[in-house]
Amino acid sequence: MIELWDALTDPDLPFLRYALITGLLASISFGIIGTFVVVRRITYIAGAISHCVLAGIGGGLYLQNVVGIPWITPVRGAVLVALLAALLLAQVSKNGGQREDSIIGALWAGGMSIGFLFIAVTPGYFDPMSYLFGNILLISKNDIYFVIILDCAILAVVGIFYNKLVALCFDEEYTQLRGVHTRWLYLLLLCLTALTIVLLVRIVGIIMVIALLTLPAAIAGTMASGIRQLMFIATLLSGLFIVSGLGVSFSLDLPSGPVIILIATNCYLLSLGFGKKWRKKTERNNSLC
Repeated sequence: MIELWDALTDPDLPFLRYALITGLLASISFGIIGTFVVVRRITYIAGAISHCVLAGIGGGLYLQNVVGIPWITPVRGAVLVALLAALLLAQVSKNGGQREDSIIGALWAGGMSIGFLFIAVTPGYFDPMSYLFGNILLISKNDIYFVIILDCAILAVVGIFYNKLVALCFDEEYTQLRGVHTRWLYLLLLCLTALTIVLLVRIVGIIMVIALLTLPAAIAGTMASGIRQLMFIATLLSGLFIVSGLGVSFSLDLPSGPVIILIATNCYLLSLGFGKKWRKKTERNNSLC
């Protein structure tokens, strides 16, 4: 970590500062949206959306370089595909049954297949590994602005619909009985999840973005006593994982994305053991009382 600090203060290495700032700002989105994803138990749906993103990225590259449509960038293609996937999944999830599992699997595998095919037929060299596993060290100032806009949008939407979103996550039937249109609210949650995934893929990549979206919230769930506290702890953990991952990867000259996820995974496994001991201790104290 000392080496990372020395590098951060080096004026010739601005990309490290961009990576750190973006990672800390991204933690806000990961912590807030990740909490809803974990509490609502839509991890597999978020995973399907994240893998569909590759279809949008590949399609954007193809349309931009082959068809000659300059305004359709890979990021814009990814946003469009992710929102379409969220709309489709929101519609299908209301029907339930086996069809929901089937459509999730189809979007998960089909999205990646389409993306790889588009990349394969696009002239020039495009490294799919940079999209699959990300590279936070390639962050630019424009990426920082994207994340700031995303954070502001998420904070605004969650602030306005907080009570309804919490009610949707815990008891959808009761929320619907109170006159809330849960279908549109659920679609809103999936769209926010889709935007979070798309705009933050640069940090850990398509394959591992779902891990950083859910693991901090899952760990926070063993310590928090409420949704607000869970969001706060998940945000802190996300920032901690990103900063520590950057430090370790920089010191050992390793890819930053996998290191960040490995740290988060190990912390999650440790939290399972400590969480179990904590629950047993709490139950024992309650029985004594």
